[in-house]
Amino acid sequence: MYREEVLILLTRDDLSNLMEPRKGLCISVFLPTHRAGSEIQQDPIRFKNLLTEAEEQLESAGMRPVDARRMLEGAKRLLSDSMFWQHQGDSLAVFTADGFLEWYHLPIHVEEIVMVNRGFHLKPLLPIFNANGRFYVLALSKNQVKLHEGTRYKLGEVKIDHIPKSLEDFLKYDEAEKQLQLHTGRSAGKGKGEAIFHGHGVGTDDEKANLLRYCTDIDRGLQKFLGDDDSPLVLAAVDYIHPIFREANNHPNLIEDGIVGSPEPWSMEDLHTKAWEKVEPYFRKGEKEAAEKYRELMGTGKASNNITEIVPAAYGGRVDTLFVARGMRQWGWYDPGTNEVHITEDEKPESEDLLNLAVVMSLKHGGTIYALEPYEMPDTAIIASAFRY
Repeated sequence: MYREEVLILLTRDDLSNLMEPRKGLCISVFLPTHRAGSEIQQDPIRFKNLLTEAEEQLESAGMRPVDARRMLEGAKRLLSDSMFWQHQGDSLAVFTADGFLEWYHLPIHVEEIVMVNRGFHLKPLLPIFNANGRFYVLALSKNQVKLHEGTRYKLGEVKIDHIPKSLEDFLKYDEAEKQLQLHTGRSAGKGKGEAIFHGHGVGTDDEKANLLRYCTDIDRGLQKFLGDDDSPLVLAAVDYIHPIFREANNHPNLIEDGIVGSPEPWSMEDLHTKAWEKVEPYFRKGEKEAAEKYRELMGTGKASNNITEIVPAAYGGRVDTLFVARGMRQWGWYDPGTNEVHITEDEKPESEDLLNLAVVMSLKHGGTIYALEPYEMPDTAIIASAFRY
């Protein structure tokens, strides 16, 4: 049965793919959506209106009407997919260009917007990827294992293969593996060594060993799934499971102070509240240190809040840390040949959101991004950056 909390994970590889240069114009559509209720019926209607707006923008940019309609054919096919609209997240992001179409259900609320430009508009995705908001929660018990992806605003379950569904499920397959090893003469691999566990609920030495193997198998599946994603991981489990999982864990950013208690009866909202309490200090510490460094560098030539300086620096790979105000835009364009940034008061056919451009280029070169509310910015500007050199 479909669970409305399940998310389609937007990965860093997806983001890299979206940042690749495309032939011709690119269309980015963002739409707040509904997970349940009668409002679901309004989502495809609003999406259709946004596609009409995109078609008008394409024609205003000089594209022939027949070519504009052809470019949007793939996105328009989503309108007739009733199952698609019944299984939404908090928002929908659709990206289409010549020969390209991708869409993602997002775990965050975004502004309803259509952007037609030379590249995709990716700034609304920042709360998922920025350095102050993406984390995972492992809800672990003997009866079930669930991985959740979270942001400052939302938490949702992520489908993950290669991990056991429960301790009973693991032991069943573990016993089958032992029998296979016995018949083939293969020996079981060795773990990190014996661990000493304290606390109530663990029971016999055999049960301790079973739990350690169970946690090791979960950790192995997590590492295969997460790859090089080092976003913080919060463990939610009863007290005696915490030291056992830590013995098995290989994730570099397992939050030291996890959530103690059985996660099984908790709602998604309760779990999100408990998890954010654990990760917020982690995020705030990095954000505060980055803001302090930015203020220290102001006036030295290694920091700026001037977008005409920041965009060329982002193109050149000089941006170490970038702060961007959410919901804000600055129209203009950048000429790589002359290294000049041109500012416009409003949107024009040749202009683009320079904040988005700075974000994309900074991410391409490995910069750290903080998407903040305007009042959270390190100064009164809508963009600020500390440079590598």
